[in-house]
Amino acid sequence: MFDGFWDNVSRYPRFLITIILGIYTNTFGWLTPLLRNPVTAIALVGMLVGILIFVSLTLRAMLGLSAI
Repeated sequence: MFDGFWDNVSRYPRFLITIILGIYTNTFGWLTPLLRNPVTAIALVGMLVGILIFVSLTLRAMLGLSAI
């Protein structure tokens, strides 16, 4: 009855890693052509840094962590 049970259970981590990599490539795959051009790469990095700074300043102001 449980002949291949542990063999099946050992396949689940590989399946999970495959699903996670597939989601990652489908989510960020469209950025690779943009990162090949230096001008768009600088713009994307600048936008990412700007978004991170905006979110951190907004959260600090909302939580009262610093006097802004």
